[in-house]
Amino acid sequence: MFKADVATERAARMRLGLAEADAFLARLEHLSFDISEPLERVYGGITDVTALVRGLVADALDAAVARPAQLRRLDRRREIDPAWFQRSRMIGYVCYADRFAGSLPGIRQHLDYLAELGITYLHLMPLLRPRDGENDGGYAVADYAAVDPRVGTMADLEELAADLHERGIALCVDLVLNHTAREHEWARRALAGEPGYRDMYLVYPDRTRPDAYERTLTDVFPDTAPGSFTEVPGLGWVWTTFHDYQWDLNYANPAVFRAMLGTMFTLANRGIDVLRLDAAPFLWKREGTDGQNQPEAHLLVQAFRALTRLAMPGLALKAEAIVSPDLLVLYLGGHDRYRPECDLAYDNQLMVMLWSTLATRDVRLAEHALSRRRPPPPPAAWVSYVRCHDDIGWSVSDTDAADAGLDGAAHRRFLNDFYAGLFPGSYARGAMFGQNPVTGDARISGTAASLCGIDSALAAGDAAALTAAIRRLETIYAAAFSFGGIPLIYMGDELALRNDPRWAEDPAHSHDNRWMHRPPMDWAAAARRHDPGTVEARVFTALRGLAEARRSLLPLRSGGRTDVLPTENRSVLAYTRVHPRSAPFLALTNFSDVPQSIDAGILDRAGLHQPRHVHSTAGSLSFDSGRIGLPAWGFTWLTGH
Repeated sequence: MFKADVATERAARMRLGLAEADAFLARLEHLSFDISEPLERVYGGITDVTALVRGLVADALDAAVARPAQLRRLDRRREIDPAWFQRSRMIGYVCYADRFAGSLPGIRQHLDYLAELGITYLHLMPLLRPRDGENDGGYAVADYAAVDPRVGTMADLEELAADLHERGIALCVDLVLNHTAREHEWARRALAGEPGYRDMYLVYPDRTRPDAYERTLTDVFPDTAPGSFTEVPGLGWVWTTFHDYQWDLNYANPAVFRAMLGTMFTLANRGIDVLRLDAAPFLWKREGTDGQNQPEAHLLVQAFRALTRLAMPGLALKAEAIVSPDLLVLYLGGHDRYRPECDLAYDNQLMVMLWSTLATRDVRLAEHALSRRRPPPPPAAWVSYVRCHDDIGWSVSDTDAADAGLDGAAHRRFLNDFYAGLFPGSYARGAMFGQNPVTGDARISGTAASLCGIDSALAAGDAAALTAAIRRLETIYAAAFSFGGIPLIYMGDELALRNDPRWAEDPAHSHDNRWMHRPPMDWAAAARRHDPGTVEARVFTALRGLAEARRSLLPLRSGGRTDVLPTENRSVLAYTRVHPRSAPFLALTNFSDVPQSIDAGILDRAGLHQPRHVHSTAGSLSFDSGRIGLPAWGFTWLTGH
């Protein structure tokens, strides 16, 4: 365990001032085990870990000294309230800067719009400078120290962060951990033969090791980028998990860890509150495995978390880990003993279960899958979402499917057919993505509105079908807002933006149909949000209503526990949340084309002896003859007095 020596204490007091130095040294003492122990386990046989830690602590001190005064004040507030991101008023919005407003300065012109929607957490999709041309939607970063010049500069990012902080809005930005673009300075210097840079990447002289690894690896993009290695003339076979222009970093080299930590420090000091750690499961490779979720990947994230907390305790880390629930909770520290890791992680399973239930009108799979998983450790929280920039992968386990009376493979095929609009009677208008010709697996692209049936209803001119589609969209967002976690609204969902019919006209995107659900923001549509009766007004009002209702509900604070309550009605999903200072909360959701009812005895089971209506599709509690009624595709939120 690292302990501050006289030189470290003297440097802290000279450079930070007495009060802030004492705080830094107190954090160092508190975090010393979380820094030293994971690094010893990863690098103990590779380097002098004591010297490595001493250097990393010095880097953290440099970052703390460089931290702007307004961010230091934010740090102090968040040290007092370390679960600041769990508040029920935290409501997120996710967008690409260019597609939302053209540029970072453009976003500053639309902050009133976000405030009107109730947003307190803004996630800007990848905006660090990518390689020119094809760049995996911005995830092939050529320069971590610069913003994509098409959207602005680092100075613009700092000004936006300052404006957001004045409004009480936290800023989240992506940091790609697993790989860089082949145009990145490290890659260019490796190709030029500079000492030390070749070891920043995973490079092999021939196919011997790559062939051994690939026996158990799974292709991420089997139809467009098969294989996990690329031959680079003059260098060798480079590990490229995602695309040939994205080179995987070699985290077995401590210099890579230190360089990436420095990147985190620099970005946080620009005003970023949350770093989304992209592709975190891929950080460590081991022969005979799928190359994901290795113990060392978790140890590296633990060390990142401890060292960033030392320098800037107001920064939160969010894991981008689309893995099974049992593996996902580990990224929140849910190991055999609690080891602090990320503060936030995406609740991918909730998202998948919502879409599955929307298609089947049957909640039994969701009841089983969502009730058996482990909750996040208390200091951490889920991020709940309905859609994101990515495709939907049907991570329904065969075991969960069988327990719900389904065949897992057949159910996943059904979901693909249903949301691609191929299943008879489907209302969805999506498309399959990433089809694997060997396994037959695929994922789904499409905006939430199009997958919910708004496209097809408008095309048919069917007012009843349109109401049902809008209710589907509101209902699944109601679940995301109330199931436990920070709810995220993906850009345009609040206006029911449909699939972009022109997505393939851009040659850079024509091979990737995920761009169909990444349409540019339609500000003319946004202007209609105040016109009663328009689709935009109906959906915007619905989502803003969810935000307003959620803000005052302590049980909807992120973290904590959600308990699923089975009902006798296979179309109604029921769950409760509790907070020690509040009456319990009960949500009832009807995933059916027709009205449904359930026995009012569920109120006693939920601990609601004097139920109070909070929010619902109908605007009131329907209670008759001992049963609670729910409209088609409707929900009700209840709490006690």
